[in-house]
Amino acid sequence: MALQPVRKDENANPRTIDEARAFVRHVESLFMPWDLDALADGFADDCVVRFGNVPEFRGRPAVRAFFAARSARQKNYRLVKEFRSLMGDTITNIWNGTWEDAEAGVAMKGFGVEVWVMKDGRIALWEAAFNVTRADQPITVADALR
Repeated sequence: MALQPVRKDENANPRTIDEARAFVRHVESLFMPWDLDALADGFADDCVVRFGNVPEFRGRPAVRAFFAARSARQKNYRLVKEFRSLMGDTITNIWNGTWEDAEAGVAMKGFGVEVWVMKDGRIALWEAAFNVTRADQPITVADALR
């Protein structure tokens, strides 16, 4: 019987919960400090980004520019991402972040939910919803609904 070559899986996306959890942890690590090149490299060339109320943008160069703008504004950024689910090529996570707003000089905090659709081991679609407020100001439900 002839040996068969080991078939390489062409799809490099996380396939197990442990792989997806490790991917989320890896992405988290790239924000502290900001590793703009590695962050951008984690996106597909033709990626689509829908990040809160930011107008939709596309492509790895636009992703890098987005992270460069954020890193200039968000000083001492601290981020915790928590894996939530893996279904097929889709990973979801939640995050909590704190930073100092470089323009206003005030402490900020945020919370969000992200959906990543993966392609060939990179993020092809990034959809995010989030809330941001000053860290020193508690927010109530009534405040959030204004």
